[in-house]
Amino acid sequence: MLYAPKEKGQGLVEYALILVLVAVVVIVILALLGPAIGNVFSNVIVNI
Repeated sequence: MLYAPKEKGQGLVEYALILVLVAVVVIVILALLGPAIGNVFSNVIVNI
């Protein structure tokens, strides 16, 4: 019989890594585009 490593928690770790990657990407996008989005909303409010 071959040795089979325990892989029960492996799926959870993979999901956690994907979630962290998505969170980092969202934070970077918001950091880069945040001021531009704020300016758009400011212009809309000023023009009302």
